[in-house]
Amino acid sequence: MSSLKLADVVGASAHALRSNATSNLGLIQSIANRMRLLALNALIEAAHAGEKGAGFSVVAQEVRTVSAEVESLAAALGQGLSTGVDDLTRAVEQLASEARANRCVDLALNAVELIDRNLYERTCDVRWWATDAAVVACAEQPTQATAAHASERLGVILSAYTVYLDLWLCDLRGRVIANGRPDTYPGVVGTEVGAEPWFREAAALRSGDAFTAADVRTEPHLGGAQVATYCASVRSDGRSDAPALGVLAIHFDWQPQAQAIVQGVRLEAGEKDRTRVMLLDARNRVIACSRGESVLSETYPLRTEGRAQGHYRTDQGRLVAFHDTPGYETYRGLGWRGVIEQRLA
Repeated sequence: MSSLKLADVVGASAHALRSNATSNLGLIQSIANRMRLLALNALIEAAHAGEKGAGFSVVAQEVRTVSAEVESLAAALGQGLSTGVDDLTRAVEQLASEARANRCVDLALNAVELIDRNLYERTCDVRWWATDAAVVACAEQPTQATAAHASERLGVILSAYTVYLDLWLCDLRGRVIANGRPDTYPGVVGTEVGAEPWFREAAALRSGDAFTAADVRTEPHLGGAQVATYCASVRSDGRSDAPALGVLAIHFDWQPQAQAIVQGVRLEAGEKDRTRVMLLDARNRVIACSRGESVLSETYPLRTEGRAQGHYRTDQGRLVAFHDTPGYETYRGLGWRGVIEQRLA
């Protein structure tokens, strides 16, 4: 049984105990009141009987004393039971709250782990495709024929890997000399990308085994689509230690892939409408949101206090849970985080 379900069971039991105890203590109080009235009537009758009622008066007085003791014990029992049930209820509520928060931390981790596993494969793709013979030949001798062959080859790759918008082969000056979808994006070839951060970082790579990854952004040459760009250097003979000939940039179709992950987080019934699942980059910029709002335009006010994972309550009473990327295999991640913001029911 989960902590949340156990908390519901204990909470219901505590409520039932309080209800039953209140009812039974009320009956005891009623009996004590009746005993007190009986004792009072007996004392009155004893007084009327004079000396003959003296013995009966002692008994009546004792009955009144016993009723007072019963009433006092019932009150003390009620107070103690009420305090105990209140403490149990608070403990159960705290247990449920902590279990809910820890579950949200786990969900945040799950979201960022899923995207990291996906992007790890992208790092493998770009390094592998940069060694393709047609790509290497075009980078080495960028003629019309080699560019056409490289474009054809990149198109074949794209037909099998539908998570990409386009693949660009660039020379060392930062000019795109071939792409995989020239019919869809006819203005790409000839584009100067030498000033782009992703190209500058890729051009500085010292080995064919290395790669670079750019922040998620919109790419104007791809219709303004959201992309995650991964790059590797193209080298002579496809050898990792050979001189660099150019750069291969692969543009991951970010929005639908990331949206599927944040919307696929397994929330319980009734949670989805009051929960926002997000991926944040290293600057806490929202790069994916289950509601599809403020993507790439909002910097989320996350309070980590130096923690890699955790949770807290906002001033508005919302639960915020977060977890840093743990990376995956050789992909150490880009400092991203999974975040769950939940309005408490």
